[in-house]
Amino acid sequence: MGVTIGHMKLHWSETTGPHGQDHWPASYPECGGNAQSPIDIQTDGVIFDPDLPTVQPHGYDQLGTEPLDLHNNGHTVQLSLPPTLHLGGLPRKYTAAQLHLHWGQKGTLKGSEHQINSEATAAELHVVHYDSESYGSLSEAAQKPQGLAVLGILIEVGETENPAYDHILSHLHEVRYKDQKTSVPPFNVRELLPQQLEQFFRYNGSLTTPPCYQSVLWTVFNRRAQISMGQLEKLQETLSSTEEDPSEPLVQNYRVPQPLNQRTIFASFIQVGPLYTTGEMLGLGMGISAGCLCLLLTIYFIAQKIRRKRLGNRKSVVFTSARATTEA
Repeated sequence: MGVTIGHMKLHWSETTGPHGQDHWPASYPECGGNAQSPIDIQTDGVIFDPDLPTVQPHGYDQLGTEPLDLHNNGHTVQLSLPPTLHLGGLPRKYTAAQLHLHWGQKGTLKGSEHQINSEATAAELHVVHYDSESYGSLSEAAQKPQGLAVLGILIEVGETENPAYDHILSHLHEVRYKDQKTSVPPFNVRELLPQQLEQFFRYNGSLTTPPCYQSVLWTVFNRRAQISMGQLEKLQETLSSTEEDPSEPLVQNYRVPQPLNQRTIFASFIQVGPLYTTGEMLGLGMGISAGCLCLLLTIYFIAQKIRRKRLGNRKSVVFTSARATTEA
């Protein structure tokens, strides 16, 4: 999750190298804390909380009149959001500030920050809000416990284009280089989210980029949004992390899952049976198919055996009748 805080100008990168993720704590000590994000949500370890109210995005479906600023900050593409958007269903009123995306390298389908049962998706959307009841700005709230509330939406590849995401993706070429900005006409932000918001995970965590303040109340939805392969490729191939040529592709801008440590993950729903990964589902399907084939073959051979036995009995009866006739 990228949030510009104050005047943090130290160089850092999501990838490997001297400024990569492993070296963040040297310059930003809180990145080495014990409540970091993202995490790998293991569903067999979550706690069902029936009292978790459904997240209510207010004003998300209102188009508004002012254009929205789209900005390539060198780490992600970020869209500013008007203060008319806020969240209900949380301890306090959280007002929207911005949203941004995380994705992987060209040709991969793994680019999300959060994982569910060790399975990543193609990309992830973060919608960032701050506690506007207690603090006057995003940067002030970002340093306070539960000062921020972030919605995490896992994005997978589907068969059709998602028109809502095109409101952002169709403008990427206008912010190809770092620090470029453009204006986006207002649109229905609610359509970026999954249709059903009742199923989600909730935990206390951090910004996923330096300075990694441990101030985020995370809501990660179980349902996923979908975009087409073409839309994902546009996200993976258009942007640069540098200000000019020779350009450095802006890809793989996700942080790897961090240790859960002693934190608890709450769920708004009860898992109906285990959630299987894609590989497990394929294995399970092949196992079921093989089992069905074996059962069909067994039934076939049993039927053949019964048929041969019946034919044998009929021949025996005919032979016995013929012999009796001859003797008579």
